[in-house]
Amino acid sequence: TNQWFLPAVRGDIPPGCAAHGFVCDGTRILVFGGMVEYGRYSNDLYELQASRWLWKKVKPQAPSTGSPPCPRLGHSFSLYGNKCYLFGGLANESEDSNNNVPRYLNDFYELELQHGSGVVGWSIPVTKGILPSPRESHTAIVYCRKDLGSPKMYIFGGMCGCRLNDLWELDIETMTWSRPETKGTVPLPRSLHTANVIGNKMYVFGGWVPQSAGGEISAHDGEWKCTGSFSYLNLDTTEWIGLISDCQEDKSNLLPGPRAGHCAVAVGTRLYIWSGRDGYRKAWNNQVCCKDLWYLDTEKPPAPSQVQLIRATTNSFQVKWDEVPTVEGYLLQLHADSPVPSVAGIPGTGVPETSVLSSQGGSSLHQSPQSLPSVPYPEMKVDHPSQTNNVIPNNNVNWEPDTSRNAVHPQNVGEINVQVSLSSNSLLKVEGKEKVASPENKITQETMKNHADATGFKESNALSLLPVCTSNRQWYDVGIFKNNSAVVSQFYLLPEETLSISNKMESADVPDYRLLKKQDLFPGTVYRFRVAAINGWGGGPFSKVSEFKTCIPGFPGAPSTVKITKSVDCIHLSWEPPASPSGNILEYSAYLAIRSTQLQENPSQLVFMRIYCGLKTSCIVTAAQLSNAHVDYTSRPAIVFRISAKNERGYGPATQVRWLQ
Repeated sequence: TNQWFLPAVRGDIPPGCAAHGFVCDGTRILVFGGMVEYGRYSNDLYELQASRWLWKKVKPQAPSTGSPPCPRLGHSFSLYGNKCYLFGGLANESEDSNNNVPRYLNDFYELELQHGSGVVGWSIPVTKGILPSPRESHTAIVYCRKDLGSPKMYIFGGMCGCRLNDLWELDIETMTWSRPETKGTVPLPRSLHTANVIGNKMYVFGGWVPQSAGGEISAHDGEWKCTGSFSYLNLDTTEWIGLISDCQEDKSNLLPGPRAGHCAVAVGTRLYIWSGRDGYRKAWNNQVCCKDLWYLDTEKPPAPSQVQLIRATTNSFQVKWDEVPTVEGYLLQLHADSPVPSVAGIPGTGVPETSVLSSQGGSSLHQSPQSLPSVPYPEMKVDHPSQTNNVIPNNNVNWEPDTSRNAVHPQNVGEINVQVSLSSNSLLKVEGKEKVASPENKITQETMKNHADATGFKESNALSLLPVCTSNRQWYDVGIFKNNSAVVSQFYLLPEETLSISNKMESADVPDYRLLKKQDLFPGTVYRFRVAAINGWGGGPFSKVSEFKTCIPGFPGAPSTVKITKSVDCIHLSWEPPASPSGNILEYSAYLAIRSTQLQENPSQLVFMRIYCGLKTSCIVTAAQLSNAHVDYTSRPAIVFRISAKNERGYGPATQVRWLQ
């Protein structure tokens, strides 16, 4: 929503403080130390449970040897695993807060956390090597290479009478300090800057830098200024790369202005920068507080998951895909086959109870009474392609103010009504809004293939989802969507001169859809879908291809708005009639995926048992029936139901419901 809000916190609310330590561990936040008022520093530790907005003052055990950390500000406080690492800062030697006697620190503490909430206590690790010099207003990050599992903590810069730009490394496993040799141009000495890890890079932005004459930096710099310079350190090669220099002009205000004391956070591959202050020298009347929020996309987004089918009609699809964090929108494309003739097969009347569809769509006999034809499960698990680290060209950083996130205009954005709200207190994201659902009662639903008719004709009105080869095919834009769902009833026809760019999304400009002709979807036609995410870098790679087929006219649509209510010894299953019944609904059938030896041999081939047949739009599932249920682990563990409607022509497509366990 891009809207700030002030949560109603409760509990042991800490006093306002500056230059404190701050880490985020899941849904809890830990705050240590800081300046409560001029000359009075804190060594209190507070925990905020952000899921409940509850503050709690925690009291860690003192170290077995030595004293606990003294009150301080400007320290670093870094999280790795279940431990926080505290280094350095500035203390006041005087007991009189009005008589500030600064003392720079280089002590090092380890704080062990309890799982979920609470802490164990402080310890003072025994380290090897030379300890970094005392400092405050430095940065510390923790990085662990994927191929070499030894985590390292890196300390950069800070203040100790003068600004620093030295880099220190701590091997957390061996507790050994060292000074890594670096390549490239080291950033200017600085304090009150930020450092964030994204991938294998440590991004350093802003801070106070010396105001020097003739390029010389004094041992005790009396004058300094804020900077908007921006660099990163490749943590695998220890090479510095400059992205925005200190003297780079920005007449168009396309970059964050110089600042210090700001905050920065990495969300996925996006870096956000908020606030800070700008000014020269030490005079407070020369400083201006910033109130702007910026973000930087450091890489192209990864490929989204495969497009999943929610519901199909004769001329439309309702589809969705998994969200990709911090993207502006999604480009959805399709490729159309020729319409399938309606004479390919005449649907039968009734649901076969002894046939099973193979993964290719053919039918075979299976001697299991009351079993629904088993079809490939469309919510397929797809491995995301590995993300590549794109190096940002020097002096070509595309920062964007966070207030201008309307560059992507949604086209034909569809509403998804596939997740059901039930009574409890946990949040479930539905249709872009927050609704309430019980953790044990969350369900998702998708339209599945229809039942094969008794004649075995697989082309009646079946929906298919099969990975296909995409080479040498023409892809058409469905549109750019803000959210991860769409109702597809049309697609855009590109002019012939632009057809060649459709397979190179990352290098193609988004066309003006208002100037393009639209093509409606046809009944009984196979369409292939793919989707790509878009951020400030442009479009990322496309997802794997999904394949669906529109229904043939005359059959009922899939039931909708499925709800599950749990009671002591059973569950209540209910649904709404199809939006397009195509005649009178004669009956509904509900099925439950059950355990079977066939399922053990082929886990993707679900076997269903009919648990209801009748005119009512609800049924009871008994505990005895549930005891035989198969728990599907394709994504999150779930019990699977299918519900379909029958009219004079036969059964239409089934709606599949995954009841999350």
